[in-house]
Amino acid sequence: MSVSTAALAPSVCAPLPVLGQDVTVPLVTGGEVTYAALDYAASAPALQRVWDDVAAYAPYYGSVHRGAGYLSQLSTDLFENSRRTVAEFLGCRPEDQVVFTRSTTDSLNLLAAAIPADCQVFVYETEHHASLLPWRDARVTYLNAPRTPGQAVETLERALADRDPYGPALVCVTGASNVTGELWPVRELAAAAHAHGARIVLDAAQLAPHHPVDIAELDVDWVAFSGHKLYAPFGSGVLAGRADWLRAAEPYLAGGGASRKVARRADGGVDVDWHTTAARHEAGSPNVIGVYSIASACKALTEAGFDNLVAREQELVTRVREGLAEVPEVQVLSLFGDDAPRVGVISFVVRGWNSSHFAAALSAEYGIGVRDGLFCAHPLVRTLLGSDPQDPGECGAPEAEPGERSLNAIRVSFGAGTPDEHIDRFLRAVTELVREGAQWKYRTEDGRCVPDRGEAAQV
Repeated sequence: MSVSTAALAPSVCAPLPVLGQDVTVPLVTGGEVTYAALDYAASAPALQRVWDDVAAYAPYYGSVHRGAGYLSQLSTDLFENSRRTVAEFLGCRPEDQVVFTRSTTDSLNLLAAAIPADCQVFVYETEHHASLLPWRDARVTYLNAPRTPGQAVETLERALADRDPYGPALVCVTGASNVTGELWPVRELAAAAHAHGARIVLDAAQLAPHHPVDIAELDVDWVAFSGHKLYAPFGSGVLAGRADWLRAAEPYLAGGGASRKVARRADGGVDVDWHTTAARHEAGSPNVIGVYSIASACKALTEAGFDNLVAREQELVTRVREGLAEVPEVQVLSLFGDDAPRVGVISFVVRGWNSSHFAAALSAEYGIGVRDGLFCAHPLVRTLLGSDPQDPGECGAPEAEPGERSLNAIRVSFGAGTPDEHIDRFLRAVTELVREGAQWKYRTEDGRCVPDRGEAAQV
């Protein structure tokens, strides 16, 4: 069966240069091939522009907010200018704070530590664990997976109207699913939350790299995202939004940088005057390079023209979906249906295949990197696969032998740096594996499906 003719259509713009685009990997069947990185939803490759900016700054690296020397002053200016760049990228309101963290997970745990003691949290079961799990000390209402955007809004409105007692409330919602790529009705959910006296935090980990995010336009109270999804290196993240809860909360970490003044008391204790700015939750020596890399990525995406990047990615989404539709054995997972707008994140299962086996064959025989498992969104994937969402599972591959059915899925994800050839190779590989089977034998090792390196392993 041929790949969809959509694969031949020209793109509206060229992919952005990223690190690793010329890396070759060995194939188990012999030879090497340029690696096709199609796991952007886990970690996108760093933009070459970001890497060049960081390399140019590296010789000038110095302590932040604490040094009188030239390099410390330069680094401090770079750090705070990066904060302003991120605020502009997110369309922050004048009174909003931008707090630098380690990741989306860290950002949402920071917010969870800052909510009022009597706050009730509403979160859909469809969330990534980063936004599903941090609210351990709050009263949490978990909302069932909606099947339409309208149902998502209706479900939230009912839950907020029925809450008892009527006190502070926070809604946590993703902007784009890390499983299906589907866009959620963020603006409508924010309106519903505010109409019922609640606040809303947007998990933009999968949205910000693929689509413009404007806090003021969406009317959300906070946004959280990670640098390593936004074409920057690991280890940095952002929580941006309203300052009042953050200012009133105890510092996320106690230490230098978070404190303005520390003095001994007569009784031997210590009095601390904490900062009320973003520094309140940024104790310790900050990840200056990580922060600068986020700012560099924000500039690069803006300067490349987000409209062009979105248009090209939508071409790739259409190409992948049409190509997979030509293979009857492939079932694409979706909450809102085929017509739902989405980013470049698509999960699917293949009838007759263990998902881990299929992903391993894509890697070993075609040099294509995808993700298999439950994507740290266990309840959602279980629901989409028609199993009990309360069933246990792991983020990695389950202990299932090749050929055995597994309650997990395969995820292909792509973005601004994805070449057309990677998409074409992926669709060709899916078709060949389904029609002809794997060329190699595989086995389970430490919970992963891997090529069998023993004798006569080739099929």
